Amino acid sequence: MGLQGLVGEIRVEKLRKSMVKSSSVKMKLWMIRATTVVLLWTCLVQLTALGDTWGPMVLKGWPSIDSASATALDVKVLPIVPNRVLPPKRVYKNNGYLIISCNGGLNQMRSAICDMVAIARYLNVTLIVPELDKTSFWADPSEFEDIFDVDHFITSLRDEVRILKQLPIRLKKKMQLGYVHTMPPVSWSDISYYHNQILPLIQRFKILHLNRTDARLSNSGQPLDLQKLRCRANFNALRFTNQIEELGKRVVNLLRQNGPFLVLHLRYEMDMLAFSGCTQGCNDEEVEELTRMRYAYPWWKEKIINSDLKRKDGLCPLTPEETALTLRALDIDRDIQIYIAAGEIYGGERRMASLAATYPKLVRKETLLGGDDLQFFQNHSSQMAALDYLVSLESDIFVPTFDGNMAKVVEGHRRYLGFKKTILLDRRRLVELIDKYTTKSLSWDQFSSAVKEAHSQRMGNPTKRLVIPDRPKEEDYFYANPEECLQPSEHEQVNIMQ
Repeated sequence: MGLQGLVGEIRVEKLRKSMVKSSSVKMKLWMIRATTVVLLWTCLVQLTALGDTWGPMVLKGWPSIDSASATALDVKVLPIVPNRVLPPKRVYKNNGYLIISCNGGLNQMRSAICDMVAIARYLNVTLIVPELDKTSFWADPSEFEDIFDVDHFITSLRDEVRILKQLPIRLKKKMQLGYVHTMPPVSWSDISYYHNQILPLIQRFKILHLNRTDARLSNSGQPLDLQKLRCRANFNALRFTNQIEELGKRVVNLLRQNGPFLVLHLRYEMDMLAFSGCTQGCNDEEVEELTRMRYAYPWWKEKIINSDLKRKDGLCPLTPEETALTLRALDIDRDIQIYIAAGEIYGGERRMASLAATYPKLVRKETLLGGDDLQFFQNHSSQMAALDYLVSLESDIFVPTFDGNMAKVVEGHRRYLGFKKTILLDRRRLVELIDKYTTKSLSWDQFSSAVKEAHSQRMGNPTKRLVIPDRPKEEDYFYANPEECLQPSEHEQVNIMQ
């Protein structure tokens, strides 16, 4: 009996332990399930809090339906955002690295960057993200990535050319030690110049630094695929940063709320007048100030300038007073909004008085936006110019008063967007007509009729780009009329042929 009792006690103890163990396992499973339920519920609550756009209806409950409600449920469909498909990388034997330092203002640098992209592609080299000019008159400290979307620039062109943000470390050290060849390429050169003269230098030194890049590639006579690559870089790859793009959209929306608008690129800033020597309407003190400024900048080579002769040759920007007469003569509606795309107008309100009297709805970015909006852009002229560029592209009418780099590049971009109305002023003819009108040699009706006739075919419509063999500098500018990249309608093609 003692042995049997001992065996029984052992069995009872084993059974008790088994029951305790089973209870412990069940408790653990219950805790895991409870924790999982809590986590899932938390996730559901968070998803619901995201709002109508992302919160699935199953998380919120179906809307109740009664006799007064709609007969169908208003089911929200989640937006489908397609994955961005990157172009495949172009595989090629790398002949070396090309570093470029741009010079000039925003649009001068913009066109130079497009040229260098095309050149890098044809030389099978790696392009380093361009360095922007910080030493010109504007002294803008902006880097490339402060103005342009650098990642988009690199990835959107990867099927054509390899672009890096900086040199590989071993080559960067070599450059820091000064073991790099630096030079400006010859201006208005054919692509053959780069194959025959520049490529051997890159292969020899592995790194080539081009320190002046404006107007270094000919306008015409280049291979068609090179011309199209210049356009692709300009119209697709060079996208402004999100901050600039969003602020540009905001300005356009503010303007659109009040109807159509005209952008006037009134190039009547102090630097333009000092550089050109154009002093029409300036007093003696202002003439002296502008002359001193011209002599202060050694790279402005022309010092002694006859303003009257230059104006009669059509080489001066129109004054605000001349601009007001021209817009009136062209029957531009007095009530249209006019956005001034420019810096500070020389002479201030005194010089703007006649234009403001004729067109009272003058606005600027500074009047449309608050100080907080533009605070980031202060002392960054290229970023300010980028904002004006975006607004200029979207305007119903674009009118530049001088054919500088911005005027030309915006003109070409508006052609690319469907030949949007761009009034290209014939300044030589205009000053002749204005002088006759102000001296009463012409009546207002005669003056207005003559101005309209002079500009009937200068509205940004399709035209052939002027080509002058052996004088590329005098040709029409490629970026003002990139005809190889444009798609005119059949009617427009007939007009071009005629």
